[in-house]
Amino acid sequence: MAAQPPVNASPLQLALRACTKHFKMAALFSGLLNFLYLAPSIYMLQVYDRAVPTRGVVTLVFLTLIFVFAMVTLSLLDLLRSRLLIRASARIDAEMSGSVLTALMSRAHTQTNLGAAMREFDVLRQAITGAGVLAVFDAPWIPIYLIVCFLLHPALGALALVGAVALIVVAFLNERSTSIPMQRANAAATEAYSSLDASVAAAGVLRANGMRRAMAARHLNERSVSLELQSQSSFTAVRFVTLSKFVRMTLQSMALGLGAYLAISTPHFSPGSIFAASLLIGRALSPVEQIVGAWRSFGQILGARKALNDLFRQAEGDRSRTLLPTPTGALQVERVSLVNPSRDRLILNDISFALEAGESLGIIGPSGAGKSTLAKVIAGAVLPSQGKVRFDGADANDWDEDQLAGAIGMAPQDPSLFRGTIKENISRFRHFVDLDTGAIDEATVAAAKLVGAHDMILRMPQGYDTPLGLNGAGLSAGQAQRIALARALFGKPSLVVLDEPNAHLDVEGEALLMDAISALKAAKITTIIVAHRTAILADVDKLLVMGDGRLHMFGSREEMARRSITTQGPATAQGPAANQGAPPEQVRPAPQFTVRSA
Repeated sequence: MAAQPPVNASPLQLALRACTKHFKMAALFSGLLNFLYLAPSIYMLQVYDRAVPTRGVVTLVFLTLIFVFAMVTLSLLDLLRSRLLIRASARIDAEMSGSVLTALMSRAHTQTNLGAAMREFDVLRQAITGAGVLAVFDAPWIPIYLIVCFLLHPALGALALVGAVALIVVAFLNERSTSIPMQRANAAATEAYSSLDASVAAAGVLRANGMRRAMAARHLNERSVSLELQSQSSFTAVRFVTLSKFVRMTLQSMALGLGAYLAISTPHFSPGSIFAASLLIGRALSPVEQIVGAWRSFGQILGARKALNDLFRQAEGDRSRTLLPTPTGALQVERVSLVNPSRDRLILNDISFALEAGESLGIIGPSGAGKSTLAKVIAGAVLPSQGKVRFDGADANDWDEDQLAGAIGMAPQDPSLFRGTIKENISRFRHFVDLDTGAIDEATVAAAKLVGAHDMILRMPQGYDTPLGLNGAGLSAGQAQRIALARALFGKPSLVVLDEPNAHLDVEGEALLMDAISALKAAKITTIIVAHRTAILADVDKLLVMGDGRLHMFGSREEMARRSITTQGPATAQGPAANQGAPPEQVRPAPQFTVRSA
């Protein structure tokens, strides 16, 4: 019966376990290969000891045929071993790539810069077929070659043992001297790649602001720092690789000299043993030399393993959960706080409020008040540092992630469209996981009609099948925002979060948006709208006012519209009740920012 994987095994451990048969067969073939590597030494011994003294041509022919057969078999086994490791690499990709991509795009990865994790995964996967791994498979046979050398003569065995110890010392010194510089170089390279990716994503902004040359210079500087660290690490490694080659080649030549001396001074030491000893010592030391040469790749493997384990550790909360009933849209935000990445300031500070299913909420406040961040926390795009967001009473972390995400729609300030067709963007690329294309098309058109984008899309060159470039290239800002709004409403979500949905819309687009919001309200879909232009909030049920990351006021629109309310300065609530969804009577307002009834 197959061994069960550990309960807490990581995806990396599970993937490696799935390749156990590949590695076992590769180890078996390595044993056969190393046994056949003795053939050249044996062939040389037999030629010098049997064929040459007796002038036996027939013997020489048969020895040569046997030797050629052994070499052909050796080559085939080497080919099979390499193919096995390539298969193992492909199996690891099949087992892990989905988990890596899912973890990268999960909510957990937003808290740490792990954008280079896929590159690290490819480094790890490709290293499976590298020379270093092959050398590791050959290393256990070093003692066998040493024993054969001792059988030829104790002096040859001692020389081989000294060489093996010398190379092991070189490998140890190599590891001690290059491990830290290599880690620094890898970290600098990761940071440089991540910075470059961010600039490429914002290429339009850089071009519009005349920042291309400056940012190119910055990236060249980051790259030069990375290359300098890599060069320093490589210079150190090259010194040890050169030293290991010197040791091996010198010992092989010394073996010839020692063999010749033994042949002269020892009656029973045959001339063929002179060359056989050199070949055996070279073969015994070759795996150690290869390990020294591949030490850099071992460092990359360890770095990739750490990065992947960190990624999976942060995403471990995204495991499968019990399916709860479909969310109705009831929302409870309980004492939610969020710290900034440097952990020296609260972006959100103890926010609490609640909405019944089907209610609509407008969030207002000055720039930097935390409105968009709160919207992201509610939608699940950002995890709170403290507090809970509940849907129908259940903590967001207790919902199956895909189930909850399907019940929430979000249209961020930046439309964040992706390379693909308009239909694919609106349908959230659902066709990659759902084969019911008819239902997907129907839901796509319904969402587009709801936000008034259907006619606009039909006027596109290929309609819904019009391809878009990166970040929605090919659309105007207003068109992109309508597509993002349609995506938010795809699949009839029970809760919709709209962050500045009218920021890029003209008068006609805003009128269509207000009609869509009215339709959402009529359909009893909970709607949360972040807005600076408050006309769009004319029909919301409740208003929430924020300032400095705090909830300043929360209540029904009708009651809030009777008074002028501030979104600047200190919190105006009396005690903690205001931060728990207190009614407006408990709030002491101050003039400046006014919301009037429509």
